[in-house]
Amino acid sequence: MAEFDVIIIGAGPGGYVCAIRAAQLGLKVACVEGRGTLGGTCLNVGCIPSKALLNATHQLHEVHENFEKMGLMGANPTVDWAKMLAYKDDVINGNTKGIEFLFKKNKVTWLKGWATIPAAGQVKVGEDVHTAKNIVIATGSEPSTLPGVTVDEQTIVTSTGALALSAVPKSMVVIGAGVIGLEMGSVYARLGTQVTVVEYLDAITPGMDAEVAKAFQKILTKQGIKFVLGAAVQGAEAGKTGAKVSYKLRKDDSAHEIEADVVLVATGRKPYVNGLGLEALGVEMLPRGQIKTDGHFSTNIKGLYAIGDAITGPMLAHKAEDEGMALAEIMAGKHGHVNYNVIPGVVYTTPEVASVGATEEQLKEQGHAYKVGKFSFMGNARAKAVFQAEGFVKILADKDTDRILGAHIIGPSAGDLIHEVCVAMEFGASAQDLALTCHAHPTYSEAVREAALACGDGAIHA
Repeated sequence: MAEFDVIIIGAGPGGYVCAIRAAQLGLKVACVEGRGTLGGTCLNVGCIPSKALLNATHQLHEVHENFEKMGLMGANPTVDWAKMLAYKDDVINGNTKGIEFLFKKNKVTWLKGWATIPAAGQVKVGEDVHTAKNIVIATGSEPSTLPGVTVDEQTIVTSTGALALSAVPKSMVVIGAGVIGLEMGSVYARLGTQVTVVEYLDAITPGMDAEVAKAFQKILTKQGIKFVLGAAVQGAEAGKTGAKVSYKLRKDDSAHEIEADVVLVATGRKPYVNGLGLEALGVEMLPRGQIKTDGHFSTNIKGLYAIGDAITGPMLAHKAEDEGMALAEIMAGKHGHVNYNVIPGVVYTTPEVASVGATEEQLKEQGHAYKVGKFSFMGNARAKAVFQAEGFVKILADKDTDRILGAHIIGPSAGDLIHEVCVAMEFGASAQDLALTCHAHPTYSEAVREAALACGDGAIHA
């Protein structure tokens, strides 16, 4: 039996960040992880490997579509799928080894195995029982499934299987038009797969600003992705040569079928808390399977905390990281805080889509008086030079105070551009504050400044 100040269950973005910060603050820390590598879903079968494949296939798209325009001539490359997957695996290994190094550097003990919590203040890993003043549940999430859809990770796959298919399929049906479905759909569409996205709602990317979602769908359609919206999937059946998806259109209840080599189930994720012994411990849960916590991440059991995908809020790695750092501060006797109004979201397709704060629809629903500043990347010299002028920046500001309420970007490097708006919002800045800040030329970020100018007297290059 070993004694610790903190034992964290799960070494994903929330868990490992919490562990490192707690150790930096002088606590004796252990982190339990049953997977053979650190980093959780994100580093192993989520954010990082998908970005590797998105990068590789984006380069392929550039070769096929834009190289000749720039005078770069010669034979187009062919795809060596096995080598592309090996590149993806190298990226994963580099990142997971990096977390191992950080654990050693910060003297975080890695308890290898799966954890249960037999009693308050105790964590059992294998046959060993360890004690701690504080226990943190950071076990993340797993893919959600649908009734009538049996995942085999060969023909009917989740995002995990989609990252390691044996071959590039000729056709793919993606069930769900959220972030994961559209990112993986983009990967395979660029590789030549005929991709059809089937979505229950009447628009893609639920929760996204409606104007941005509409523009996003148009761009993806031009890239060859087909959409069937307002469709309730009834089931998916794997056969010898592929799979068949059956669905009903909600507008008229008509039944339809579509066949494909592979079906990707991308209908969201659910908390992964099974096997911890929470029910026997008496931990309060929420109706949708999350652990109930207060404003300081505490459960109803003294000394037991939870963060990340296991609790409420957006299932985002960076949200979990922020919670992990804030909780480490709290456990060390300091004051940790997460501003949930300034958590950005990004879709890593090409173009990227990023947002922070309120959408127009939310502001209208709240009856909030606001103004809109927009600027198209068609007016941005850098974007035009690299054939990425589709899309725009949209800033929403309070009509009276000019304080920034939200921002939505579809365009090149949107996932990076959004962060100057995040910083501005964190410090209560106005659109004019952004507009009066000098931005280097030629950069994509000038489009953000122009959108801020458009909240006032008007953009210069519009």
